[in-house]
Amino acid sequence: MSGYDLSGLKASFSGKRVIGPMSLKVNPGDKIGLVGKSGAGKSTLIRLIHERVNRDSSLIPQDLGLVNALSVFHNVFMGQLDKHATWYNTVTLARPFAKDRAEVNTLLQSLGMTEKLWTPAASLSGGQRQRVAIARALYRNAAVLLADEPVSALDGPMANSVMTLLRERFSTSIIALHDVDLALNYCTRIVGIHDGQVALDQPSADLTSSDIMSLY
Repeated sequence: MSGYDLSGLKASFSGKRVIGPMSLKVNPGDKIGLVGKSGAGKSTLIRLIHERVNRDSSLIPQDLGLVNALSVFHNVFMGQLDKHATWYNTVTLARPFAKDRAEVNTLLQSLGMTEKLWTPAASLSGGQRQRVAIARALYRNAAVLLADEPVSALDGPMANSVMTLLRERFSTSIIALHDVDLALNYCTRIVGIHDGQVALDQPSADLTSSDIMSLY
């Protein structure tokens, strides 16, 4: 990955500007924590970046994007749908290959969810659904992770465990986080969004939580 020079990022809803126009340079190895109060434009920015980099990214959207009627296995497998031929995906819908079952099961094991492999997504709790979306992003294993509040439904120990896992598995990431301490602990660079613009962009090592709270 050579990095991304994302310029001209902008979005409006009902004639009201929500983001930009703004620019953001993402260097290889950056682990960016997007912070700012609700409504600042973090989710919109994640979506705009995803539109630009698309196939290069593993996405964890805030609404998770799970298919309720499908099992946990099939929801995770969707992370690699575009990497297989149509016949392969069709066969997998009815009878998954052993290799894929094993790979997905290993990911679920790291998230404490192996017993839910064949459970329909509709039957899962909020925290379990979030972990399925995380597993799908890990299974995709793209160059960059784009995640919008990926641990909001998880308790403290599990949230820290997942953030550690994401940090280890993705060398480059952009993660919108409401929890300032998580952002400082697991991201190397903090980008603060205020009123649709970049109001802060510094290495996390140079910041304290009080420096960031001024954005809220």
